[in-house]
Amino acid sequence: MNYWMVKSEPGSYSWDDFVKIEEEVWDGVRNYQARNYLREMKLGELVLFYHSGKDKEVVGIAEVSEEAFPDPKDEAWTAVKLKVKKALNQPVTLAQIKSEDRLSELPMLKQSRLSVLPVGKEEFDLILKMGS
Repeated sequence: MNYWMVKSEPGSYSWDDFVKIEEEVWDGVRNYQARNYLREMKLGELVLFYHSGKDKEVVGIAEVSEEAFPDPKDEAWTAVKLKVKKALNQPVTLAQIKSEDRLSELPMLKQSRLSVLPVGKEEFDLILKMGS
């Protein structure tokens, strides 16, 4: 099983918006590397939901509910479907992530502009622990 992180600007689409809908097509990704990561996502894999922009924090966990398919807005690109799993008890901020040595290799710290990124199991588990 792989683990992932998706990023969203809360002013455009927040965790609260996602929770209201419960399941959503994750589309609009227009970066080739991020698109390739979407294509690797498998049914049931877990995804950290990260608020980018001014908040900069992991706020919840989603699950892949449908594997890659053509983006409904532009079939040249890829989308997946995600469903809400649960909110973290407390958000894990970017500052907390950066201050934790065990997260120093987290891809989001090296490729900060990507909206879809892989996360290692140990890193995923540590972020969950930090948010509990």
